[in-house]
Amino acid sequence: QVQVVESGGGLVQPGGSLRLSCAASGRIFSIFAMGWYRQAPGKQREVVATITNSGLTNIAESVKGRFTIGRASARTTVYLQMNSLKSEDTAVYYCNAKGGADYWGNGTLVTVSS
Repeated sequence: QVQVVESGGGLVQPGGSLRLSCAASGRIFSIFAMGWYRQAPGKQREVVATITNSGLTNIAESVKGRFTIGRASARTTVYLQMNSLKSEDTAVYYCNAKGGADYWGNGTLVTVSS
């Protein structure tokens, strides 16, 4: 089993920045990719950014140029740096770890509002 825990959500004004962090624990040797997804009210969950063990990243078009995904020194700790936030970025952000199965955190709420 893999446990995934997110942190760093909160309220931010439009144009502001926020950094989310995610740490995976447990059978981490099985993890080959991690990523961030989000779900806004009334909408389906969508991928925001992913990163593989080799460092290959993929960023959704809707956030490209504003969001960055990266890893801390620990391979199973990833972050999502979010800049120039917009109201439409408001959502619950979920961290995902892929390792034989999909493992999800409980999510962290990001609210972009003045």
